[in-house]
Amino acid sequence: MVTPDELVYARQRACKALADAGICLTAGEADTIEVADFGLGQLETTGLEIVVYINTERVCAKELVMFPNQTCPEHRHPPVENDPGKEETFRCRAGVVYLYVEGSETVSPATLPPAGRESSYTAKHEIILHPGQQFTIMPNTRHWFKAGADGAIITEFSTHSRDEADIFTDTEIQRVELA
Repeated sequence: MVTPDELVYARQRACKALADAGICLTAGEADTIEVADFGLGQLETTGLEIVVYINTERVCAKELVMFPNQTCPEHRHPPVENDPGKEETFRCRAGVVYLYVEGSETVSPATLPPAGRESSYTAKHEIILHPGQQFTIMPNTRHWFKAGADGAIITEFSTHSRDEADIFTDTEIQRVELA
């Protein structure tokens, strides 16, 4: 579990990364950056820092800040009631993002899942995003992503986000926001 001091430090690092990329936040946004360690207590390896700009019943816009080599674990956005699940477009703003989705396996991937958790990473089709490049992930598609050695910033544009409904391949994952 992330300590209160680690939470403050993670938010400060995320704010600096965003500022370095020319992305301005209000004081309120900076103070409410979500820090997700997915219940593993290994934020530097498996985690995500999130700024939610808007999340209505129709659209969502976020900044996803990733520290160097940090991984967001494999998950999917399943159907909920009459909604087919979240469709999301990732646009790389800074750094390099290694995105893995269902599909033909990449023979020599550029990076690997976190050590000891490889069996929970089944999506093996690699897409590498550099600043200005984007990719759309369709609803209910297994995917995971990892930042390069310098970290990464991803702008996410999506349909309505229901993080609590995400299904993770790793059964030890808990999607709880640290506040």
